[in-house]
Amino acid sequence: MTDSNGLLVNSEIGRLKKVLLHRPGKEVENLTPDLMDRLLFDDIPYLKVAQEEHDAFAQTFRDCGVEVYYLEVLAAEALEDEEIRTKFIKQFIDETRVKSLGRKKALTKYFESFDSTKELVDKMIAGVRKEEIGPYIKDSLGDYVHDDYYFVTDPMPNLYFTRDPFATIGTGISLNKMRTVTRCRETIFADYIFRYHPDFKKMDIPRWYDRDYDSAIEGGDELIISPKVLAIGISQRTDAKSIDKLAKNIFNGNQSFETILAFDIPKTRAFMHLDTVFTMVDYDKFTIHPEIEGPLTVYSIKKGEDGELVYKEETMELDKLLAKYLELDNVDLIRCGGKRGIDASREQWNDGSNTLAISPGEVIVYSRNHITNQLLRDKGIKLHVIPSSELSRGRGGPRCMSMPLERESL
Repeated sequence: MTDSNGLLVNSEIGRLKKVLLHRPGKEVENLTPDLMDRLLFDDIPYLKVAQEEHDAFAQTFRDCGVEVYYLEVLAAEALEDEEIRTKFIKQFIDETRVKSLGRKKALTKYFESFDSTKELVDKMIAGVRKEEIGPYIKDSLGDYVHDDYYFVTDPMPNLYFTRDPFATIGTGISLNKMRTVTRCRETIFADYIFRYHPDFKKMDIPRWYDRDYDSAIEGGDELIISPKVLAIGISQRTDAKSIDKLAKNIFNGNQSFETILAFDIPKTRAFMHLDTVFTMVDYDKFTIHPEIEGPLTVYSIKKGEDGELVYKEETMELDKLLAKYLELDNVDLIRCGGKRGIDASREQWNDGSNTLAISPGEVIVYSRNHITNQLLRDKGIKLHVIPSSELSRGRGGPRCMSMPLERESL
C-alpha cells in the first residue's frame, strides 16, 4: 500500500502523523435533561471546561508532531462552491426528516442567510432552535402537534467522537451507517469532505462501506491491529451483516489485510463499541475491560479461493488468539482497574480501556482513570494524560474523540 491518496492507516499503533478532531461547540449547550436519552447522553458537560479539555487534547497531538485537522473546518472548506453548498443544504434538511413544507422553506432561507460556510456548519451541528427561524406558514397537523418542541433540527452533541462516523482503513474509508437516528446525519460531513474538499476530491479514495447501506456499523467497532488483521465488534452499534459487506469490499480492494476477527461483545451501554473495552497500546500490549476475557465468541473471516468469505469460530483464550494473529509468542492484557470489581467498573465507565496510541508504547489517556494509568506505567507505557472531567461525560475516551488519517507503517 502507498499513501498516494493522502490516507494511510494500517495499524493502531504506528506513529501518528495526521488526525481529525471536532472541537465541542454549542451543540453541547443544547442538551437538556429531557433530551439526554434521545441524544444518547448520560449527563450534560459544561461546555467551557469541555472545550478547554479538548484544546489540551489537541495540543498534546501538536506537541508530539501530529498535524491536527478539524472536521468542521474541512466541511466548511468543502462547501465554498455555491452549487455544492446549495446541494448540501437541501440534503441536510431532507435528512433532518422535517416534513412540513413551511418549515423546510423557512429552514432553507435561514441556512442560506449565512455568509460564512464555517458558521453554517457550526449552526447545523449546534441544532436550530424553533425561535431562530422565525414565523413560518404552518401547513400540516404536525406543525401544530409538535409546536412545543425546542428544535427545528436537533443538535449533534456526539460529533466530538469523530471515530464513529467514518474510519480510515488502509488507504480507504468506511463511511459508516450509524445505528441511531440521532447520529445518522453526522456522516454527511465526511461524505462531502471526501467528495468535494480540495485536498481529497481528486483522489481515488475507495469506500469499504457507505452511509446508504442498509445495516449499521460504527468506527468504534473498527480496530486495525496489524497490516494483516482487523478486529471488528459485533456490538450494540454494529451488525454482523455489515461486517460481511465490509470484509468483501476490503478483501477485493488491493489491501494488505488477510483476516478480520469479529468479536461478539455484550450489547450493552458499557460495551457500546469494541474500543470501549479493548484498545492496543504497543506491539504486544492491550488495555482491556476484564469482562471481555470471557466467555467471548470470536469469528475469523478470510477470503476463500472462490472469492467467498470463509468463517471459523475461534475458541481459544483472548491473549492466545491475539498472539496467534499477531504472530507473537504472547501478548500482555492490561486490565482496566486491575481486576473485576468496583475499580474496573468505575474506570470502565470513564473509558479507562479507551486509549489512543501516538506511537508504539506511547498513548493518550484520561486523567481520572488513575488506577489503570498506573498499571500502564508499570508496563513501561509512556502516557500523555489529559484533563477529562467534562469530556468523559459523553461516554467516550481519547480513541473515540479522534480519527487518524495517516500513520507511519510499522
